[in-house]
Amino acid sequence: MKNITVAIDDEVYRRARIAAAERSTSVSALVRDYLCALTSDADGRTEATVELFTALDQAEDLRAGDRLSRDAAHERP
Repeated sequence: MKNITVAIDDEVYRRARIAAAERSTSVSALVRDYLCALTSDADGRTEATVELFTALDQAEDLRAGDRLSRDAAHERP
């Protein structure tokens, strides 16, 4: 296995750490998975994976923490 160094600006790194935490993984694992998907074109998975990452990035305003609590969801008027 090879290690690589990638230079990114502080804000991109901050957002990547948040994205990784939301997915219960690491920034390194996100990059590794993305590069694996990008370089393996088996069954068109590359395009689907890129589309998935794009959709996840666009859906950043949809967070589980913003949903109603269980009690609030079952509250009767």
